[in-house]
Amino acid sequence: MSACVGGNHSDDVLEGPSRGSVLLRRVLAGTPAGESPLTHAEFVAAREGKTEGWPAWVPEAVRAPLTAHGVTQPWSHQVAAAERAWAGEHVVVATGTASGKSLAYQLPVLTRLHTDPRATALYLSPTKALGADQLRTVLDLDVEGVRAASYDGDTPIPERDWVRQHATWVFTNPDMLHRGVLPRHGRWTTFLRRLRYVVVDECHTYRGLFGSHVALLLRRLRRVCARYGAHPTFVLASATVSEPARSASVLTGLDVADVTEDSSPRGARAVALWEPPLLEEVTGENGAPVRRSAGAETSRMLADLVLEGARSLAFVRSRRGAELTALGARRVLAEVDPDLAEQVAAYRAGYLPEERRALEQALLSGSLRGVATTNALELGVDIAGLDAVVVAGFPGTRASFWQQAGRAGRSGDDALVVLVARDDPLDTYLVHHPEAMLGAPLERCVLDPTNPYVLAPHLACAASEIPLTREDVEALGGASALSVVDDLVAEGLLRRRRGGWFWWHPSDRPHAGVDIRGSGGEQVVLVESDTGRMLGTVDPGTAPATIHPGAVHLHQGESYVVDSLDLDEGIAHLHAEDPEWTTQARSVIDITVEETEQCASYGDLQVCLGSVEVTEQVVGFLRKLPSGRVIDSVPLDMPARCLRTRAVWYTLPESALVVAGLPPARWPGALHAAEHAAIGMLPLVATCDRWDIGGVSTALHPDTGRPTVFVHDGHPGGAGFADRAHEAIREWLAATRDAISACECPSGCPSCVQSPKCGNGNDPLDKTGAILVLDAVLGRLAEGPG
Repeated sequence: MSACVGGNHSDDVLEGPSRGSVLLRRVLAGTPAGESPLTHAEFVAAREGKTEGWPAWVPEAVRAPLTAHGVTQPWSHQVAAAERAWAGEHVVVATGTASGKSLAYQLPVLTRLHTDPRATALYLSPTKALGADQLRTVLDLDVEGVRAASYDGDTPIPERDWVRQHATWVFTNPDMLHRGVLPRHGRWTTFLRRLRYVVVDECHTYRGLFGSHVALLLRRLRRVCARYGAHPTFVLASATVSEPARSASVLTGLDVADVTEDSSPRGARAVALWEPPLLEEVTGENGAPVRRSAGAETSRMLADLVLEGARSLAFVRSRRGAELTALGARRVLAEVDPDLAEQVAAYRAGYLPEERRALEQALLSGSLRGVATTNALELGVDIAGLDAVVVAGFPGTRASFWQQAGRAGRSGDDALVVLVARDDPLDTYLVHHPEAMLGAPLERCVLDPTNPYVLAPHLACAASEIPLTREDVEALGGASALSVVDDLVAEGLLRRRRGGWFWWHPSDRPHAGVDIRGSGGEQVVLVESDTGRMLGTVDPGTAPATIHPGAVHLHQGESYVVDSLDLDEGIAHLHAEDPEWTTQARSVIDITVEETEQCASYGDLQVCLGSVEVTEQVVGFLRKLPSGRVIDSVPLDMPARCLRTRAVWYTLPESALVVAGLPPARWPGALHAAEHAAIGMLPLVATCDRWDIGGVSTALHPDTGRPTVFVHDGHPGGAGFADRAHEAIREWLAATRDAISACECPSGCPSCVQSPKCGNGNDPLDKTGAILVLDAVLGRLAEGPG
């Protein structure tokens, strides 16, 4: 691969006088000549702001406190969105980080609440921290007649009655709407009857299974509101995503207009793509080369940036990673100046609200120079004008990347943004294909509210709230929902009457059994054997592979070994131990085609989409040293897990593989490697994480009778990822082929075909064979169907 895909872009940035260029030179200092980890760098130009006059309908009582808080005139996109909302049009404003999306909904909501004492509004955010931050802003404005209050799991019971009876703007989240408001809508009658606006903040986060649940939750909210004669206007705020109006319409079930032209000012940013170097003395699984970790690289960068006096954020994928990154940077800085080490901290979910607020204030004031954070600082919290942002590993979508990058240079000054690649196929591809990272359109949010596994519990909840009519059922889930209702009747959960369907258990409500976050049901509780102390929880779907007996489990930086796992009781016992090895589960997987919905032929290639049943059983685990060397293999007898979901698959006849240059002995390894790489690259075209999807490959599948590669959703009923993969199969598999062929390793590594979650220990894998398989597939796709 070339060291600089972008031609002279990198040289221009490195030689420039800007603040971003200075900081980039700083983090590059000390790297060996000819071994620069910088694969590409370019400038994103500054942008002038464009303001508009205040809308005529905004009263002085709203305008004055906003002006006092520094909003002298709104940006044009704020006015455009506010005007639509004031006119009663459902609207989504999809502009960049720090573009002032909040004002777009604050103007119509505050004005309505001030001018109409009987009106109410509802605000929904994906996280409590974001909701609390937005509530503080509204309270600080202190607009006459606006009584804003929080209603979430932290709201004391005595305060909840006051909120229901007196608040005019309630700040909550989907979880509380589902469990605390809709099932008790009779206690919210006055509020719901007067509801004029529903604000859905950071709506791009509602994707996949979570998004599907929230889409049905919003339909249930609209249905209950209509019962009381209210038809509120929906105002949605989103990061810049592809087709925001379409995504918002699927989410709400309404026709939604969009405002996408960002008229806020932005400072110039130097954007750098960075691939950590290979570690010559270390080899991984099956002898694969290993790169310096993105976390270690980010930790060093954060220290360098603090030494340069730059206020910096480092986004890290996990809570533990954020802690370790901050710790590593503090260790480096302590060797230079102990006082500098005190200017670095971690920030993540799980901290107390006052701790988070103190960290935010310290970063804003400059007393804190460097913060390693999870995406807790991606959404909404007002951290502005930073000098640098380092993103450790592609965050899953380009929208999230730009959301995080937008924290840099927000006050008009130029800044530095660095994406540090993990040892992962997609990360490696992106840092060597800057056009796919920096120039490509943003992703479309993928969700499927017609998923029967999601639809069924929401129909049950809706029936328990208000008996369902046929029109209700079709509005909630379309024609397919009628068959789901029939299933609920057959199960004895609903009863059919002439007027519709009724919930059959009036003393019980189904809401508690619905997991809208899609974690797979009741959590498995982790308990320390010696003390009985509860350590945390794990999703039941992942428990057999992650907390089986003998597994090494990390919790808040501490190491534990699992003593026992009881899936029926939902409990695992662990004891504190820090062995020198890690563990990796081994499993066997079978996949059965239940229904083929689409199947297109491209010569002798078939590409299909449909429903499948995946059966997975953990049969043992490997104990591995940090070097990757396997100590031993331990057998296990765990129950099988069956998953009915959606998949995309392609098949070729055996003769096509032979013609491609693959003898039968190489088929398993070639197909397996192609499957792994395709899973790793799917987030390029669908808003998912590789942990949301799975795959199976086989040299002879009983349902197709041919060599076949499956990629399936990892959630019951599917989450839309396989459908998106089928829709974009040419782009997806072409990028997969490029990622494998461009990788520098000789026979396969984590940057191309090895997978961190492979149940077969990444064996067999044939990197060269995978390229031949994908060449055969892409050649036929290029010829077109027929």
